[in-house]
Amino acid sequence: MIKKHIPNSITCCNLVSGCIATAFAFAGDAELALIWIIIGAVFDFFDGMSARLLGVSSPIGKELDSLADVVTFGVAPATILFSELSVLEYPAFLEPLRNYLPYAAFLVSAFSALRLAKFNLDERQATSFIGLPTPANALFWASLIVCNPSWLESSAYSVFIVLLLLGLSCALLVSELPMFALKFKHWGWKGNEVKYGFAALSVACLAFLGPLNAWWVIITLYLLGSVLLWLRAKA
Repeated sequence: MIKKHIPNSITCCNLVSGCIATAFAFAGDAELALIWIIIGAVFDFFDGMSARLLGVSSPIGKELDSLADVVTFGVAPATILFSELSVLEYPAFLEPLRNYLPYAAFLVSAFSALRLAKFNLDERQATSFIGLPTPANALFWASLIVCNPSWLESSAYSVFIVLLLLGLSCALLVSELPMFALKFKHWGWKGNEVKYGFAALSVACLAFLGPLNAWWVIITLYLLGSVLLWLRAKA
């Protein structure tokens, strides 16, 4: 039966996209790596949707999806970050560590894998997320490096900001912070205000900043919005 293989085939396209993104990242082409991460994210969106529409969801599909996501949203962005840390200017006292510090980037891969393993076992994440989703983290890092804001390579001490953000993103991947998801149970406005508002803001950012440069801003806004919603719920 052909239709039962369609979702897994789409997932494999996600995996291949992640492999291509990683190859471009090792070659130092962050822009093409980001493009392939975005392509992978599109495949990742449609594999689950197609499985539900065709009624062919399976345990192997769930496991395959996570394995593909580890590559596309774990290894690929980590490699982009590795390449960036390899060319950043370092303060003089850190120069002896230049050949070693970039490998810290692969913590993103490890924490992404841990995040995905937790997601597979966590029944609380049917309609929302607990912790930063791996696609969001991948898009943040790839877009930030492609956009290359002035502070990123303007100072020898920028490496400390990058390493701080690296540690923060790894912590967020496995955190217990509730984060909203763009999953709609219905298409009405009531109950979906935050989702529609964020979708409109994302479109505006993409239109204003461009389809590659905007993602790190969008993910930052997503994180800040989730924190504000969490604080409001606790108040």
